[in-house]
Amino acid sequence: MIGMEKFFINGATLNVEIAETFFSRLRGLMGRSHLDKGTGLLLAPCNSIHMLFMRFAIDVVYLDKEFCIKKIARNVPTWLGMSFCFGAWAALELPSGEAERLNLRVGQKFKRA
Repeated sequence: MIGMEKFFINGATLNVEIAETFFSRLRGLMGRSHLDKGTGLLLAPCNSIHMLFMRFAIDVVYLDKEFCIKKIARNVPTWLGMSFCFGAWAALELPSGEAERLNLRVGQKFKRA
């Protein structure tokens, strides 16, 4: 099942879908044509992503269990792209360029509504 939550960082609000089941994490963003600015998909638990069957590049923000940013992978390309972060608890997938727009940096922490 996929739920929705609001995440806050640097004065911005993100509407985040939460993929908590094996099948919702496996599907991820596959089959979608885009991801709107100000939205994201949280895959948890997850420490790596692949871009097979994806139609658009994304930014991936890896988080620990306290929602602190451990790593940011920017503009991960479709089909051949992949990314991982040892020790991450979750991967937050965002539209490409969103990490820069939000001024995200390693060590910052998201707050949840």
